[in-house]
Amino acid sequence: MYSLNYLKSLGVAIMAGLMLAPSAADAQDDLKIGMVNLSLCCAYFVGMDMAVKNEATAYSNVNILSTDANGDVAKLTSDIEDLLSQNVDGLIVSGAWIEAAPAAIEAINQAGVPLIMVDRLLKGGDYTSWVGPDNRAIGEGIGEYIADRLKGEGKVIIIRGGPADNTIGSDRSDGVKAKLAETDVNVVVAPGWGGWSADGGFKQMEDMLARETGISAVFCENDSMCLGAQKAIGDAGMSAEIFITSVDGEKGALAEIMKADSNYAATGLNSSDQIGRAGFQRLMAILAGAMAEKKTALPSPIITSENVVKYYDENSAF
Repeated sequence: MYSLNYLKSLGVAIMAGLMLAPSAADAQDDLKIGMVNLSLCCAYFVGMDMAVKNEATAYSNVNILSTDANGDVAKLTSDIEDLLSQNVDGLIVSGAWIEAAPAAIEAINQAGVPLIMVDRLLKGGDYTSWVGPDNRAIGEGIGEYIADRLKGEGKVIIIRGGPADNTIGSDRSDGVKAKLAETDVNVVVAPGWGGWSADGGFKQMEDMLARETGISAVFCENDSMCLGAQKAIGDAGMSAEIFITSVDGEKGALAEIMKADSNYAATGLNSSDQIGRAGFQRLMAILAGAMAEKKTALPSPIITSENVVKYYDENSAF
C-alpha cells in the first residue's frame, strides 16, 4: 500500500489550484459521469478504469458509465457521442496511445460538458483539465539514477515502445538521454519497437544482446517490456552484469525490485490507479463549482529497493 506521506503529497498535488465554490457535487442528484477508454486491453488501462469506479463508490448519487473503444478512434468518438446523448454531467477520457481525437473533443466542447483528460493529453480541441504524469521528468529521474549507479561510465540500451510519434515514450527516453548526455555513458537505442509488451521487450533485448557487447544497463519505456528484457538477460546468463530500469510501477516490476538478488533496479512511478482517482476527484471538484488548474502532473518518485515497500500492493489491478 502507498505510504501516508506519499498519499498526502498526492492529495496536495490534486487539490493545488482548486478554488472551491460553496456548493458541493455530492448535494446534487443522480450525477452521470462517462469514463471513456480508448482501450481496456492492458492492466494499466483496466486499473485506471477500476480506480474511477472505485473512487465513485463514496458518492451514493454518482453513476459511472464506462466504455471501451477497443483501440478504435472512430469507436471512441461514437462512444462519446452516445454518452452525450445520455446527458452525462462530465467526461473522463483515457486516450491510451493515440495522440489526437479532434472530432471527439469537438463534440464534448459543443455539448459544454466538463472534460477531464487522464494520463495522455490529447491534441486538438479544448479541455477542462488534465491529470497525469510528467513523463520527461520521470525519464530524467531514471537517467540520474543510472548515471549515479554507473558513476558516469558504461553502456546503456534503450528499448522503446513505439510507434515513432508516441510522445509518452519519447518524452521518457528523451529525459533519460538528456541526463546521460551529461556523462560519458554510451547510449544505444534499439532500432526496433517493443510494442509495450513483455514479448516485445524480450525480442528487442535478445537482438541487442546479439548486436552489442559491454552492456551495463537497460532502460525500457515501460515495465512490461523490461520484464521481458529481464528474461532475455537471464536466459543469456548476464543478470549479474546488467541492471534494468523502466517506468510505471507495475506490480510485477515492483515484486522484482523487492527481491534481494534481482537485477531489476528501478522504475519511475506512473500509477494508473492514482491517475484514475485523481481524475475523478478533479471532475467532482469542478462539478462542485471549483476552478481547476488546466494541467496537474502527479508526483512520480523513482522506486528502488530502498523505498519499494511503500508502493507495492499485492491487490493492485496493475
